[in-house]
Amino acid sequence: MDLDHARTVAVEAAEAAGALLLEGTRGALGVRAKGDAGDVVTDLDLASEKLLLERILTAYPSHSVIAEESGLVGAAGGEWTWLVDPLDGTNNVAIGLPAYVVGVALCRGGRPVLGVVHDPVSAQTWSAIRGRGALSSSGVRLAPPYVESPHGPLLAWTQGYGVTRDDATVRALKAALELNARRVLQLWAPLLSWAMLARGDIDGIVGYRAEAVDLPAGALLAREAGIEIRALDGGPFEEGIDGTAEDRSFVAAHPRAVPGLLALLRRAQ
Repeated sequence: MDLDHARTVAVEAAEAAGALLLEGTRGALGVRAKGDAGDVVTDLDLASEKLLLERILTAYPSHSVIAEESGLVGAAGGEWTWLVDPLDGTNNVAIGLPAYVVGVALCRGGRPVLGVVHDPVSAQTWSAIRGRGALSSSGVRLAPPYVESPHGPLLAWTQGYGVTRDDATVRALKAALELNARRVLQLWAPLLSWAMLARGDIDGIVGYRAEAVDLPAGALLAREAGIEIRALDGGPFEEGIDGTAEDRSFVAAHPRAVPGLLALLRRAQ
């Protein structure tokens, strides 16, 4: 498997989907409800996903794809599986907030080996191949420094769709973050948060039962930029597609910042 070629396919597909989204957000949106938790889906989600599926399956017809809206395309359990988030930040787009990205990951045996995040608004793309670092679209290697603020860290929070509003663990964790962090961002676009962390724009991410489709691309990008990711109990964390929502709660930050964040959250649980 030529991962450099796979990266080219993924980047070109994500950027083409991004151009479609950017143009589509300038006009009227078709928005409708999705599920019972207040989420929405737009015509742009579906159009972007269609483009991404066509590009990926044309290049790799024997591979499987798990897409945000279509679910599994192809046979389950194969060696190579692509993950597609055609519009991460749909709720933002629905209210006219220009904070959204396109995410693509390639997994081998359930573990991501390639991740791509494209931001149509800033016209930037970030990608990573496992063991080979994370790069910006200009070829600059991502390696955010550790900068400690006397006012506390700047963090992002993300949670899965299935998390209820009365979840006691969520309330405790978020209360601890609000008390100890300089700011806590809730961007409604987890992949955008991962890109910001990999660039060094924010200090960390706390995730609770995150979604499986968008997690691997962003987590791989961050890891390859030098970010450490741990489970909330401090144990190892695997950003693969296997497991359940219970396995997708984590802390991600510069290695020097992780112990302090874990201690903060441990006191809250």
